[in-house]
Amino acid sequence: MADKDLPTPETLRKLLSYDPDTGLLTWKRRPLEMFATKRAFGIWNTRWCGNPAFTACSSNRYKHGKILGKNYFAHRVVYAIYYGTWPTNQIDHINGDKLDNRISNLRDVTNAENARNRMLPIRNTSGHVGVSWDGIRGKWYSRIQFHGKNRHIGYFNNIEDAIAARADAEVKYDYHANHGRQQSLA
Repeated sequence: MADKDLPTPETLRKLLSYDPDTGLLTWKRRPLEMFATKRAFGIWNTRWCGNPAFTACSSNRYKHGKILGKNYFAHRVVYAIYYGTWPTNQIDHINGDKLDNRISNLRDVTNAENARNRMLPIRNTSGHVGVSWDGIRGKWYSRIQFHGKNRHIGYFNNIEDAIAARADAEVKYDYHANHGRQQSLA
């Protein structure tokens, strides 16, 4: 979506209240000039003013809602309201909870940075990102991705050595401390 299509942060602040400690958005009272009729003005403000906004949850578990007929993700709106500018990249939920839109949990990051703060994939069987069993060799191996390329770390006789090698690589390649955390069942 082009920047010209986005509502300004000032417009967002006129329409919504944001609590950075809870991450919640609330609809503000809208002025009469925003409506075609006095009746529409009354209906909208009676129904929505003071109520939580952006409470719908998408299939990928992000809160979203509509502003002036267009759909937006809550975390991007929150960022724009708080910082006064729309994010230029992706918004990373630092703790992995996509419903947690407290400003302390959000950061504007590149795709590569966001990838370095992912949860443990559901299909992972070793319990550690980048550590797998190679049945042909009968050894554990570690790998890591950096700048879009998989990098082989090594083969190991025991899982502890493979995990340690992967942890060293995560430090070397500046992975977030939360990378590889367990998925929540919520």
